[in-house]
Amino acid sequence: MCGGGVERRTHRWAIAVHGGAGVDPNLPPEKQEQAKQLLARCLHLGVAALRSDLAAVDVVELVVKELETDPFFNSGRGSALTRKGTVEMEASIMDGVRRRCGAVSGVTTVKNPISLARLVMDRSPHSYLAFHGAEEFARQQGVETVDNGYFITEDNVGMLKQAKEADSILFDYRVPLPAACSAAAAAAAGLDGGGVKMNGMPLSVYAPETVGCVVVDGLGRCAAATSTGGLMNKMEGRIGDSPLIGAGTYACEVCAVSCTGEGEAIIRSTLAREVAALMEYKGMSLREAVDYAVEERLDEGKAGLIAVSSSGDVAYGFNCVGMFRAYATEDGFYHVGIWD
Repeated sequence: MCGGGVERRTHRWAIAVHGGAGVDPNLPPEKQEQAKQLLARCLHLGVAALRSDLAAVDVVELVVKELETDPFFNSGRGSALTRKGTVEMEASIMDGVRRRCGAVSGVTTVKNPISLARLVMDRSPHSYLAFHGAEEFARQQGVETVDNGYFITEDNVGMLKQAKEADSILFDYRVPLPAACSAAAAAAAGLDGGGVKMNGMPLSVYAPETVGCVVVDGLGRCAAATSTGGLMNKMEGRIGDSPLIGAGTYACEVCAVSCTGEGEAIIRSTLAREVAALMEYKGMSLREAVDYAVEERLDEGKAGLIAVSSSGDVAYGFNCVGMFRAYATEDGFYHVGIWD
């Protein structure tokens, strides 16, 4: 199943937000509504900031920070759990102006990983810090930290238990799958081991969840930010695409991109950079570049992305069952959706 959206040329500001690609087709209506309300709230937050002339990089941090604070999606509080029941978060941010960037991985106590990634960009000589190094930098910078238990929700403890009983990585950690029927449920959704692989290894069920935001401001400056807790029941130390510049996040003079989905496939295809390269070197429009990247560069991986261009276009694409997304443009276009 494929999905895509229209683009609008405004030569002014535009914003897009996502909450993950690969949605359980049986997601309860009340959960769908909850997701839409959260996306709409974050979108309105970003729009208000843009109308106040906040720079693009400040807006993406602001929006993703809000997503990290709400436990609904898989980032910050509400992050997926590792096999040992802990949380290891990762995030990245990129300012298209001079292509400055910052990223963190293996963060366990920082309340808002996206803000730590911003500090790596602005206040360190590096672009990427991980695990104890990232935590030490956070303490040096005086960012807000909490006990790891803050990020762990009752729902996620239950999902981890079911994942362990099923010896699998959960497809959608917000919707319980009883261990006895998890294989059947996965097969019904087309997600049995024969259909979904990670690095060539079959998985019975899979959890492609992440949050992200892309913005072009009134001066044509592009920025992108992405944050996630990774996969439910993942191996400790696993790093996905979200903190990798060029894979899950990218921004430059022509566009900004944030990806979500099967991290290993996104990494192999350097998906976010691919969109920019197609625009820079092939002269494609944003819509054409997004479609080509999703359709031709993911091999058999399942993923989605949101993107904006410096001229004010906004586009999204995904090759899986749904993507939580929302966008708005200065000329009045507004959209919040999940399915095609």
